[in-house]
Amino acid sequence: MVHSAPSSESAPLLGPLAGPLPGSLAGPLPGSLPGPLPASAEVVVIGGGVVGASVAFHLAEAGVGNVLVLERDEPASGSSGKPIGGIRAQFSDPLNIGLGQRSLEAWRAFTTRPGADIGIESVGYLFLLGSDEEVATFQQAVDVQNDLGVRSRIITPREAHALCPYLDPRSVVAAAYSPDDGYALPKAAVHGYLRAAQRHGATLRTHCAVTGIDTDGGQVRAVHTTAGTVRTKTVVCAAGPWSAAVGAMAGVELPVTPLRRQIALTGPLNPAPPRIPFTLDFDSTLYFHNDSAGGLVLGLSDPRQEPGFGREFSREWLEPFRAAAERRAPALAGLKTVGGWAGLYEMTPDRNALIGRAREVVGFLYATGFSGHGFLQAPAVGEIVRDLCLDRTPFIDVGPLSASRFEGHAAAVRPEAHII
Repeated sequence: MVHSAPSSESAPLLGPLAGPLPGSLAGPLPGSLPGPLPASAEVVVIGGGVVGASVAFHLAEAGVGNVLVLERDEPASGSSGKPIGGIRAQFSDPLNIGLGQRSLEAWRAFTTRPGADIGIESVGYLFLLGSDEEVATFQQAVDVQNDLGVRSRIITPREAHALCPYLDPRSVVAAAYSPDDGYALPKAAVHGYLRAAQRHGATLRTHCAVTGIDTDGGQVRAVHTTAGTVRTKTVVCAAGPWSAAVGAMAGVELPVTPLRRQIALTGPLNPAPPRIPFTLDFDSTLYFHNDSAGGLVLGLSDPRQEPGFGREFSREWLEPFRAAAERRAPALAGLKTVGGWAGLYEMTPDRNALIGRAREVVGFLYATGFSGHGFLQAPAVGEIVRDLCLDRTPFIDVGPLSASRFEGHAAAVRPEAHII
């Protein structure tokens, strides 16, 4: 059976990168220009963002000789095109902690494997806590994190202010801090993964939209695209916010909903801002951190945002951002912004990822629905999907992240407190 793609809106992210990519990543990726598709592939990865790129690298590195990555636009043109992405292991769910830890190790070693500069900054993550209830929630999580080897801790308002001078220490009860977290450049990471995958024999085709998936006999048989058809028995859906549509092509339900999220940039500040942790206010979801241009990145998860594929940058969310900043970091409330980005979160009902094999169709795998955590978990996810494709046992059991957990089993929904 061949399922066709439903229509959806799409638009490029707005704004340039905050500074050039590291030199080794400049220019187009080799072999990424539109061209004829191979007649067949051992594995077809749908999506050229950071998760798809990680999957392709791990498969190709493992010796899978015919990996094809299909990207309907350019690599990192979707959510992975944001200028700076957080990386952390500060979660409340042991499964998310494990994914974060494994990925942090890989991000720190990225210059060696796969071999690229991703501008990593290990400045730590600082969660601001404004009530005793929030402190209790985070203390419980810190205990779990510490048991698993994460060096997080609850700190006093004065200690938090020393780390982040923008903070008004009188406005918080405490903070949760882990020095090993930080941020990096997602687009550089995507290019680094894809270049390494290509060195290992993978093929990348851009401007090549998937239009259908042949699943005759309950087994993946082929992928149909705007550039032709590729025979394959294995497909990995890493299509981010568009994953529900890709799943539908194969008759697989992937409960992923697109939701716009935005960040703003201050541009260079004078005096230059101090080097601060990736700082988040848990109550309001306000967050901010340094950027490579000598300014700050400002963000907030606007609760008024309606689901949809729109990716235009707008400024209405700056009003609640400034209100939250006035309470927690007053010096930020009046900062002017010079532009920003809009991208899409790929939301699931419990805001945890979907990773696994489809029960309905043999050969259909998925890694999507990360709800804002895709970049930070991408290295571990690439490793896990590689192992699932090769019938190996992954380093961590991702059975609880199966899409089937939403099939009327409320107890299977994953809990996670550390969500922004």
